[in-house]
Amino acid sequence: MSEIECQLCRNRFKMGQVMKANLLEEPIVEMIREQIPEWSSEGYICLPDLYLIRSRYVTEILKTSRQEIYDLGKEMDKKELVTSRNINKEFESSLTLGEQLADGLANFGGSWKFIGIFMAMLVIWIGINTFVLMEKPFDPYPYILLNLVLSCVAALQAPVIMMSQNRQEARDRFRAEHDFEINLKAEIEIRKLHERMDHHLMHQWQHLMDFQQLQVNLMEEINQRFIKQQ
Repeated sequence: MSEIECQLCRNRFKMGQVMKANLLEEPIVEMIREQIPEWSSEGYICLPDLYLIRSRYVTEILKTSRQEIYDLGKEMDKKELVTSRNINKEFESSLTLGEQLADGLANFGGSWKFIGIFMAMLVIWIGINTFVLMEKPFDPYPYILLNLVLSCVAALQAPVIMMSQNRQEARDRFRAEHDFEINLKAEIEIRKLHERMDHHLMHQWQHLMDFQQLQVNLMEEINQRFIKQQ
C-alpha cells in the first residue's frame, strides 16, 4: 500500500492515518495557512498533526474568550466622568447681589410673616389716625396717605415678583438642560453597553459553533474508524 505525505510534518503515513485537507474546518485551515502559506486543499494532513492543530485552536479560542471577558470587565469598571451636579448651588452662586435681594424680597412678600406684619401696620395706622390722633390726624379718613403708601408698595412689589419669577424660569431651563445632559449620557452609555454585550455574545456564539463543529467531526472520525475496524 502506498504511503501519503503529510503537508505539515512531511512524513509519510498510511491512508488510515491521514485526512484529506478539504475536509478540515475553515478555522483550522486558516490557522494552518498562517504557518504554511503553500497549504493545498488537495493534499493531506496526518492525524497527530491534525489533533495538535485542533488542540492549539481550542486553546487559542479559550484564551481569546478569557481576554474578551477581561477587557469587558475592565471597561465596565472604568470610571466615567460624573455628569450629575448640584444645579441649585451652581445657579445660586452665579446670582448677583441685586438678584439675590429680589429673590429675598419676593420670598418675604409671599410669606404669612409679611401678611401678618402688613395687617398689623394697617391696623396701627388706622387706629392712630382714628382713635389716638382724633383732633389732628396726619392721615385722616379716607386715609389718602395710606392709599398712596399701599400703591407704592404694590408698584415696587410687582416688578420684584416678576424678577423672581424670571429667575425661577431661568432655573427651570437650567435644570431642564442638565436633565437632558444626564439622559443623553445615560442613553449613550446604555447603547455602548448593549453593543459591547452583543459583540461579546456574537463572539461567544461563534466559538460555541466552532466547538460543536469540532465535536461533530471528531465523532464522525471515531465512527468511521470503528466501522473500518469491524
